[in-house]
Amino acid sequence: MSDKSFTPAELNDGFVVAIEIDAKPGEEEAVAQGLSAMIAPTMAEPGVKLFLPYRSPTDRKAFFIFELYRNEAGWAEHQKTAHFKAFVETLLPRLARRERVPFVPFAPHA
Repeated sequence: MSDKSFTPAELNDGFVVAIEIDAKPGEEEAVAQGLSAMIAPTMAEPGVKLFLPYRSPTDRKAFFIFELYRNEAGWAEHQKTAHFKAFVETLLPRLARRERVPFVPFAPHA
């Protein structure tokens, strides 16, 4: 993993993808391990600022992933990587639900 650091303003500048996933019954630990395995290679990508997976402490099948890219092109490049493709191939069938929602910074009009 690289030693990147960003100011608060830099963290608010980019392309966010918020992902909620639910593992199928019995697949919770495999999904957790798969997400853990994604952290280092994803954070090493040049277009990635943050890749933060979370797990619900009250619903062990529920996960949330916060992804922050430099721009939308960084997200597109991420989806072409071998580790992303392997995650989709091996872990997507273990999911009961996956919802991905992209966001950009909100700046009110003057």
